Amino acid sequence: MTLIESLEVQLGTPAPDFQLRGVDEHTYALSDFGERAILVVVFMCNHCPYVQACIERLVVLQHDFIDKGVRFVGINANDTKDHPDDDFEEMKIFAREKNMNFPYLRDETQQVAKAYHAVCTPDIFVYDEQRTLKYHGRIDNNWKDVSKITSQDLRSALEAMARHQTVDQIQLPSMGCSIKWK
Repeated sequence: MTLIESLEVQLGTPAPDFQLRGVDEHTYALSDFGERAILVVVFMCNHCPYVQACIERLVVLQHDFIDKGVRFVGINANDTKDHPDDDFEEMKIFAREKNMNFPYLRDETQQVAKAYHAVCTPDIFVYDEQRTLKYHGRIDNNWKDVSKITSQDLRSALEAMARHQTVDQIQLPSMGCSIKWK
């Protein structure tokens, strides 16, 4: 497991488009989330211990913010040659077992991850209604132990955006396993 931090991506950057198949067998494009004022794109996978430790928090955040115009989408770009537990069929099992309440998509070519400048799992990008980047950072300040969280960075950003307020410009990077590139 290689621990890396997300890259700095300039706020205001537009969300790259995509067309990816979800575990529900539907194909999703960026425009499919147009009815939502806020879009949270999470690059993730099944096997990463950082994702496994925080997936429940992401599900809770989606639940808490669904009525505030927020939609999460998970994207798995990992190469499955050396990580078969990240393949499409395993994604279906993971989504079901974790009670994922948001689409989970497969980026087989890894072109979407590259377009977003995603490098780790989880790597989180939050876009406003115009699909410009407003937040790119960590979920909170303790990936391992929920009882020791003192700063809920992603929740704070979503609350500010839902109230049409400015998101704190100081954003700490997400950290996790590296995306497994081909």
